[in-house]
Amino acid sequence: MKAQVTADPPKHKPLFRGVCASSITPFHADGTFAFARLKPHIDWLIAEGVSAISPLGSSGEFAGMETDDRKRVLEASIEACAGRVPIVAGTHHVSTRLTIDLSKHAQSAGADALLIVPPYYMAPTPTQTMDHYRRIAEAVSIPVVLYHNIPLTSVNLRTSHLVQLFREGAIRGVKMSNPEPDRICSLLQETGGQLSVYAGIDSVAFEGLCHGAHGWISGIPSMVPAAAVKLYEAISVKGDLVAARQIWAKLSPLMRLQFSAYQSGGDGAHWFSVMKAGLNMIGPEVGDPAPPVLPLPVELHETLASILRDLGYAAQAKP
Repeated sequence: MKAQVTADPPKHKPLFRGVCASSITPFHADGTFAFARLKPHIDWLIAEGVSAISPLGSSGEFAGMETDDRKRVLEASIEACAGRVPIVAGTHHVSTRLTIDLSKHAQSAGADALLIVPPYYMAPTPTQTMDHYRRIAEAVSIPVVLYHNIPLTSVNLRTSHLVQLFREGAIRGVKMSNPEPDRICSLLQETGGQLSVYAGIDSVAFEGLCHGAHGWISGIPSMVPAAAVKLYEAISVKGDLVAARQIWAKLSPLMRLQFSAYQSGGDGAHWFSVMKAGLNMIGPEVGDPAPPVLPLPVELHETLASILRDLGYAAQAKP
């Protein structure tokens, strides 16, 4: 089943270029949505200079939320953003039916584009996954960015699969959360840069931007957006690799701390614990992660605060 759409229909707006922050979902201690904390968080992200905001990505803790709660969070995020930057709404779910429902809602609520990870847990085949995106494309008229995340979906669409989906018009972009920089490079080369490709994990951000990635959506852009914008501009706008290396030398310790447990597959700092702790240190209070993810261990607070201070933020370790 293939969507009968073109690769660039006129009704589709161009996707953003630059740094996109994955906004967090603030919760109360009982697990309910903390509405009052959302707008200050989004205001702060925009003041930091982001080019777009993506609610209900991984940082939005979507996987632990009911469908109705996801819709409420997205509506509140769109209202808080008030059209200042594009909204790339996370509308992923375990089934095609629920993904389409969330995607239609996002479009009607005013989202500019959709960010959709392949269905998780059931690990559909590449053929089944491609059909999933074709069905979504038939149901909406705003651009779809495919969120390529093998570890959390067990789905590995190859470059040929992604290019085919792009040429059919089922997707307009890819967030490539793969530790191999060549996955970004090959996508850009195969599509002549027409497919919007975003560095989706911080460990390949430097190389991905050097290859010509259209932007960056990951942990660092969501926690220290102004610092991420400096790196993006040094590479993608000014072509100043000397300055970019100096900026990355200060950003890379944060990347290594943030993904220490994720990359080792063992204990260590959880990426989301680092993110929320960092945001609490330098911006409006966003609260703690929802269990099973726990707050950052106290013994790592000063390490994180020191890294943030080196990046120019007035960070204070909190008890």
